[in-house]
Amino acid sequence: MMQLKTMNLKSISILIILGLAPVFVGAQKNKIDGVAVVVGKNVVLDSDIEKFKKEIETQSEGKIKITDCQMLEQLMDRKLLAHHAVVDSVTASKAEIDDRVKRTIDFFIRQHGGEKKAIEVYGFNDKEDLIKELERVQKEEILIEKEQQKITGDVDLTPEEVRLYFNGLKEKNELPEFPAEVELAQIVLKAEPTKEENERIIAKLNEIKKDVEENDASFRLKAIVNSNDPSVARNGGNLGTITKDTQFIKEFKEVAFSLDEGQISEPFKTIFGYHIILLHKIKGNGREVSHIVMKPEIEESKLNDAKEKLEQIRKDIIAGELTFDKAVNDHSQDDETKNSGGLILNPYTGESTFDLTRMDPALYGRINELKKGEFSEVFYDETRAGEKMYKLLYMRNRTNTHKADLVNDYVKVQKLALVKKKEETIAKWSKDKILETYVKIGSDYKKCTFKSNWKKENQ
Repeated sequence: MMQLKTMNLKSISILIILGLAPVFVGAQKNKIDGVAVVVGKNVVLDSDIEKFKKEIETQSEGKIKITDCQMLEQLMDRKLLAHHAVVDSVTASKAEIDDRVKRTIDFFIRQHGGEKKAIEVYGFNDKEDLIKELERVQKEEILIEKEQQKITGDVDLTPEEVRLYFNGLKEKNELPEFPAEVELAQIVLKAEPTKEENERIIAKLNEIKKDVEENDASFRLKAIVNSNDPSVARNGGNLGTITKDTQFIKEFKEVAFSLDEGQISEPFKTIFGYHIILLHKIKGNGREVSHIVMKPEIEESKLNDAKEKLEQIRKDIIAGELTFDKAVNDHSQDDETKNSGGLILNPYTGESTFDLTRMDPALYGRINELKKGEFSEVFYDETRAGEKMYKLLYMRNRTNTHKADLVNDYVKVQKLALVKKKEETIAKWSKDKILETYVKIGSDYKKCTFKSNWKKENQ
């Protein structure tokens, strides 16, 4: 069993925020129960303890077991930081909160295969309901992080401290094991529709627009018959009411908010295809809209051309006639990676490395057997928006699972040592702040033995 001492405040935070499960969000709304503790003006409910316990056990796949008292203390640590963030005039801007909420919802959608499914899994009535709860959670999380940064902003490490930290772990036989990691780069060639095909789609949408405007044809039926996206066709194109904060692409919202009631837009392009929008009604800051989306067809010959070109590029690189970096610069059509030598960033961490044990299974299957400096075969891929392309992956670096080594893993060891020093700094801060903060522990938890002096017995 993994010991609780390996679970610091940041670990708990990550599990709570990124690993949200129905026991967290869904139960949050309906449970009316007792107060476990009050820290400053922040409350921890009895149900909070139970649902966070279950969440930690679920996310750790049963490797971490935690008692009610241990969980309560973890939550009290967070509430203490949140309380003093407010006391210290720390703020969370709307832009910061919105960005966190967007990334969390995007994570949920990837995890559950769709927005509607994610909303159902987490027990909410609609997306607005979910967003409201996430805004509350993320605001507190940002305040906690900023207060931690304020407390530890001047904390630094010397190389000697890193060495002493590493040797201490080694003497206790507690050196961490780092998982196998890879660093990948790519070349992407997209298969684009012809100019004639784009013009055909635009003409068709203009024909639909004219038929609705001049002949009173049903926009809903047109959406069902003509939309390429099954979800659009299924709903008759109706998107309900959207606001400028709704998670839609920029181009779509710009057009929707430029229309008058009853007006149909001109055809316009997004990554999902070509659209027309019908504005049903203006509702304050919202717009009730329907749309039709059509995707230009891509000829098989275009796909074959992209594949053959990329296969030739692969041969030239392996033969030494072309460097990978030059091939990326001259040929790759992926905007996110083209200017970084094709380097792919991990969408979950923002770093350039991928943990092999947590990699997308399809990607894992393509690169698992590759050694450093080797290339995958050219393969077909398609985005959620329907963009079609061929890709070539390059294994820029690879490390196998291994015990920490001070020389080869110095940066990682340094990060661990810095985390420990910051935790010690926060613990010292907490020791002082607990004494000057209002804390009321519920009767069911007064028998708990805490690491910190929450009962204020030793003053």
